[in-house]
Amino acid sequence: MKKTILLVLCALFAGTVLSAQNAEEIVTASRKRIKADTVSTRARMVITAKDGTTTERIIDQYAKDGPKGNDRTVIVFQRPASVAGTRFLTVENPGAADDRWIFLPNLGKVRRIAASEGAGSFMGTDFSYDDISSATRDAGLDTHKLVREETLNGRNCYVIESVPKNKSYQYVKMVQWIDKENKVTHKMELYNRKNILVKITEMTNLQDVQGRLTPMLIKMTTLTEGTSTALNVDIIKYDDPIPEGVFTTSYLETGRPR
Repeated sequence: MKKTILLVLCALFAGTVLSAQNAEEIVTASRKRIKADTVSTRARMVITAKDGTTTERIIDQYAKDGPKGNDRTVIVFQRPASVAGTRFLTVENPGAADDRWIFLPNLGKVRRIAASEGAGSFMGTDFSYDDISSATRDAGLDTHKLVREETLNGRNCYVIESVPKNKSYQYVKMVQWIDKENKVTHKMELYNRKNILVKITEMTNLQDVQGRLTPMLIKMTTLTEGTSTALNVDIIKYDDPIPEGVFTTSYLETGRPR
């Protein structure tokens, strides 16, 4: 009997370790699944208020790996006039918080976004500064657990719970639905420090773009506020040349790469 119990405990422990390893591998594969030197997009950002009214913004986004293989992303607001010229740069630091800067035309200078400001709203949207970086968040910053497998919108998914190692992070956990076949993250639930579900991110309208399966609609809903922000991708190009000078604070200030 003791031998049987020992074998069962060993099997359970081994299964737990294997599950944790697999969970992190699945998350990493999902975030690194699109192979491209650069990504350029134009999107319509539709912000829906609690009363149902909407406002629309046009944004361009440029992404390119840095010399150390770290992700770098620039977001440029094109319209309306009230936000035109606003530019935002984020540079990934593997194993640590991202570096982030923003240029606001009315201030006329570049401001660094501190790590402590990660929970702040990004330009009045439902996305926080941390949310903007979440698609490329280093999987090593969290502890991952494979909770279950289930079907979501007809797709077989892994359901993975990710708990930040840094306890000061704005979310106590994130739950992701990752497609078993193509590794697309279809949905993510975000829980605040009181373990209350506060936001849901959904990635839909998948299209084949230059051989890459790409979600053309990303929607963030803030359940506690009754608001949402949708990113409708109108144009996306992979591997188009992007000058190195775009990923600098100088570009944020001038809008011209040097």
